[in-house]
Amino acid sequence: MTPFAGIRIIDTMVGFPKRDRREVYKFLAPHLRDRESREEFSFPAQYMFKDLPPEVEDNVDPVAVVLDNMDRFGVERAMVGVRKDREDAIRALREHPDRFIASVEIDPSGGMDAVRYLVEMFETYDVKAVTTFPAGYQVPINDKRYYPIYAKCVELDLPIFVCVGVPGPRVPLAPQKVELIDEVCWFFPELKLVMRHGAEPWTELAVKLMLKWPNLYYSTSAFAPKHYPKPIIDYANTRGADKVIYAGYFPAGLTYDRIWGDMPGVPFAEHVWPKFLRENAMRVLGLDTDD
Repeated sequence: MTPFAGIRIIDTMVGFPKRDRREVYKFLAPHLRDRESREEFSFPAQYMFKDLPPEVEDNVDPVAVVLDNMDRFGVERAMVGVRKDREDAIRALREHPDRFIASVEIDPSGGMDAVRYLVEMFETYDVKAVTTFPAGYQVPINDKRYYPIYAKCVELDLPIFVCVGVPGPRVPLAPQKVELIDEVCWFFPELKLVMRHGAEPWTELAVKLMLKWPNLYYSTSAFAPKHYPKPIIDYANTRGADKVIYAGYFPAGLTYDRIWGDMPGVPFAEHVWPKFLRENAMRVLGLDTDD
């Protein structure tokens, strides 16, 4: 019996397997300079992961692949990125609204066009969260280009999931220094900001900031559970049980077999598991409460 048996899990970061993984990361191309990233890797952070989930053949339904993985491991709902040209995500949301939650990725360089796009996707697909990758766009977390996006998130009561810490792709880390979050939380105290992708090597600072700012959270995306940072586990087990949210990284870099094979070994206290795997996501995403 696992320590989380019976919990209806919510995964706040899932994608759909692609026939060519490179298509997902084309937006990074202008910022990649080393030969491996530009010519050899199918995934910009490939050097960090072993046993990448396989790409799919033309006759395989990516939505069915994801649902099968979710069903095998007790994942009730998954948050997926929606975009006008992402047919798999749009179909999944339309055909399985009880299983998938929509998020939208925003490039802050678009100015008011980005704000209008956010609103359009919110109204069209019932988006529950915004996501963004500061190092991918080379726009710092506290840059003025982000402020209209943050303001609109507050207005629409949407959380924003922001990649923080040293990025996996070989692009400069400066836009994702964890210290930059402090100014954003100060200026937008109503903004629900969720840190993504580790915050390393500044996890202790991330904990300090979560203690300071009520609406700052942490998600475990892109980390196999075996490698969850110790300061985050310690925080969840003490004062931070309401602040740490489960996110996987399937199928970008981790298989569900790897994630859920590791998960029972995470030393969370008993009271943390339902919050980590379900309740915190329900609250932050503004989902309907359980019966």
